[in-house]
Amino acid sequence: MSRQRERMNRLDEDDVRIRPTRGKSRPRSKDRPAHDEAKAGTVVAVDRGRFTVALADSETNDERTIIYAVKAREIGRKGLVVGDFVDLVGDLSGTEDTQARIVRRQERISTLRRTADDTDPVERVIVANATQLAVVTATINPDPSPGLIDRAFVAAYDAGIQPMLIVTKTDLHSPAELNRMYVPLDIPVFEIHLKLPTPRLVDALRNQVTVVVGHSGVGKSTLVNAIVPGTDRSTGGVNLVTGKGRHTSTSVVAIPLAGGGWIVDTPGIRSFGLAHVNADRVISSFADLAPGITNCPRACSHDEPDCGLNLWAPDQPIAVQERLASMRRLLAGVALPAG
Repeated sequence: MSRQRERMNRLDEDDVRIRPTRGKSRPRSKDRPAHDEAKAGTVVAVDRGRFTVALADSETNDERTIIYAVKAREIGRKGLVVGDFVDLVGDLSGTEDTQARIVRRQERISTLRRTADDTDPVERVIVANATQLAVVTATINPDPSPGLIDRAFVAAYDAGIQPMLIVTKTDLHSPAELNRMYVPLDIPVFEIHLKLPTPRLVDALRNQVTVVVGHSGVGKSTLVNAIVPGTDRSTGGVNLVTGKGRHTSTSVVAIPLAGGGWIVDTPGIRSFGLAHVNADRVISSFADLAPGITNCPRACSHDEPDCGLNLWAPDQPIAVQERLASMRRLLAGVALPAG
């Protein structure tokens, strides 16, 4: 104790630690590195803040070198999803136990979104920079859901993405009803027999970024495995009690195609909310109903007594009348724009 007192007695004002004032401290620079040496890549998988990125070759632009990365501070609060074009720095060798940093997210060409339901204010980005949306439905087991198909098509049109319909299990049940509803819409329809994709479908996927959505059990992952052998995406059947598919794929993954392009497999969905889409976008997605809309009164909601569709639809085929009913169901959950 006496030694401590003796040491304290020897201290003077020069020994007092003074915290520097703001004027004397080193100013924090607002400059950020330009990262001119950053390399371009595409996010192909996301797992709890870790990103799998396909690195673009500077000479061939062939995105095949796979690396693992995290977000750098420069990204800030920007979210990253499968399909995002990004710039990276750090260890880009792709060897085991290495990690790069994502320093920029490039501007998105398209953004495919959905909400949990039509009242959910939270938009969920499914994939970025897709050029096509393939809605997969089975003819049976589980039964097709025209409501989900129509909703996905609306979301595709809203995002500026080309929709297509892939009908599986045509060897178990006729696809005639689905063809009757969707072939007249000038939307590409592909039939899958015995789980084998047709050359026409393979050609349609080439050099495109195609995101695949649909209910669980319709055969999305089985189709992806057939198109890209060796992919080994998890597959499953249908619950015999509920008639609904079991969730097998649990993550969004972009898979390269041998002929160029990507196919993006997604987990099965039970709903496709359109809270982010206004009524005008819904109406424009039903181009086959346009002839009946021409006689509608000004600011028509298309679900009122004076709607021109009420006089036009009874003279149309049953499939068109069903499409009108589907559009009105969608409009019931979407707020009309002001004015």
